[in-house]
Amino acid sequence: MLTLVLTRSAKKALAKCPDFIRDAFYAWAAVVAANGTHYTRTETRFKDEPLKGERHGQYSVRLNRQWRIIYTETHETLTITILEVTPHDYRTK
Repeated sequence: MLTLVLTRSAKKALAKCPDFIRDAFYAWAAVVAANGTHYTRTETRFKDEPLKGERHGQYSVRLNRQWRIIYTETHETLTITILEVTPHDYRTK
């Protein structure tokens, strides 16, 4: 059985984000719980992709053009840990 775990910062972000983003998050979570992440990575509507660089081993899912879910996956225990639900910053630093 797949387990979704939200970090403290992810819970706070979900509490503060717009309702439509929260709805999109729970829709994604329901699909992952029913079908697993292998399904969301093949479906183009989720835009589920591995991250590179210092975030190697983490994945990003686009909820819309701005908001992202950042998560990790542990295959041994079938656990998905939601690290962040955040608006993506497009500004260059």
